[in-house]
Amino acid sequence: MYGAQSLVRTLVDSGVEVTFANPGTSEMHLVTAIDTTPGMRAVLGLFEGVVTGMADGYARIAEKPAATLLHLGPGLANGLANLHNARRASSPVVNIVGDHATHHLQLDAPLTSDIVGFARPVSGWVHTATHQLSVGSDAARAVQAARQHPGQIATLILPADVAWTEGGVPAPPLPVAGAAPFDAGRVSAVADAVRAGRRVGILMRGEALKQRGLTAAGRVATAGDVRLMADTFSPRIQKGAGRVQVTRLPYFAEQLVEYLADLEVLVIVGTKPPVTFFAYPGKPSWGAAEHTEIIHLALAHQDTVGALEALAETLGVASAAPVVADLRIDDTVGDKFDGWAIGRAIARHLPEGAIIADEGGTSGGGAQASLATCVPHDQISLTGGSIGQGLPVATGAAVAAPDRKVVCLHGDGGAMYTVQALWTQARERLDVTTVIFANRSYAILNIELQRTGAGVPGAKARAMLDLSDPTIDWVQIARGMGVEAVRAETPESFEAAFSSAMRQRGPRLIEARL
Repeated sequence: MYGAQSLVRTLVDSGVEVTFANPGTSEMHLVTAIDTTPGMRAVLGLFEGVVTGMADGYARIAEKPAATLLHLGPGLANGLANLHNARRASSPVVNIVGDHATHHLQLDAPLTSDIVGFARPVSGWVHTATHQLSVGSDAARAVQAARQHPGQIATLILPADVAWTEGGVPAPPLPVAGAAPFDAGRVSAVADAVRAGRRVGILMRGEALKQRGLTAAGRVATAGDVRLMADTFSPRIQKGAGRVQVTRLPYFAEQLVEYLADLEVLVIVGTKPPVTFFAYPGKPSWGAAEHTEIIHLALAHQDTVGALEALAETLGVASAAPVVADLRIDDTVGDKFDGWAIGRAIARHLPEGAIIADEGGTSGGGAQASLATCVPHDQISLTGGSIGQGLPVATGAAVAAPDRKVVCLHGDGGAMYTVQALWTQARERLDVTTVIFANRSYAILNIELQRTGAGVPGAKARAMLDLSDPTIDWVQIARGMGVEAVRAETPESFEAAFSSAMRQRGPRLIEARL
């Protein structure tokens, strides 16, 4: 058994079942190891940013890591943007990055680079394998590190000669530490604030936004003046009828500050105190008001759900019935074709248990309003703010849950970053329906141009934010990659296209010309 075989065998034995790959020459022994190792599925991506985004989407739904296979430092660098998003999502990912043979590095060949330097900013754990005898144990440690609660990126660098040399030994799976205990004193402090009638906001993330955590938070809300909130972009949140509703924090700085201004206590559960996405002239960067007391009920590495349940118990509402969303579907079609009309149509036809990958940008607000009271579903969003995540994260989610319908809501500008994901959806016959909000503009940047006080835009400034010359033809692009596609320009045509997609299986794209 050569080194690469022991690595792949260890990954499979440690519960890693999928490798999202874009390999090169230095990874050829890993390619053949995957080919000859039962239990490992290989999914090819045509760009490394797609590969890393797919691994992120897979992890959020499967709740365990996949591996990526990347070619040297430049391949890793191509995937960094979506590894940044995955890091912000606390997604468990095992990066396998090939390197030149150890004796070749001294020659400074054209593709030689500082792989550790590329990996470190997005990785919680980085290691370079140095011998075929230990590469199996290195792989086991990588999986252990990736699965460390709440999840992180582990990058294992594999020199080509370590991969091809005989003598590899698989290693058994290593134990994985679960969530750390929460602080009972923090539970008491929050309970005291609620009992005192103070205006309390609970900001949640991670496991707290799934059914059990939402139920516990909803029970807490029955005990006093309590507002339930989620980060603007959460890794995964379970929404829809029958579930406790939480409010996403506003994106824009002034709206965020206004929304939080009246809180006397801000309780943090599995996240950090809110800050604005960017700095603006004359506007605050810190979200909470100066008078607001901040209590960290549970940190991200702690048992957030247990802390919420303990809080409900302390308040005497552990058996209370939380307020949940009613099933409300708006049958209005309307004459105006915009994000709101699209949202209503999606809510009408979305099957229960679907997964929404949301990178809808400025057009996505209407969809979110309608989805709040439709059938139960999961949503995954753009956690790190680096656009171009939606298509690959939807693709990875579909690999993780082949029996569930995946719907990707995406702005046209961001979708061009990782459009190659459509090819992988066609190749793997994944059940993903992509809705492209085609407004032919970086619309958010047109808004930000005004808000930052950067001046009155001239012709060159407007052109840098415009996508209409030439117009991107999403139907031709999708069909060229093997995905069935249609264009919708009215509410009725979108309704027909989306309802048809929900009744069938396989990848489809709807270009919504707004």
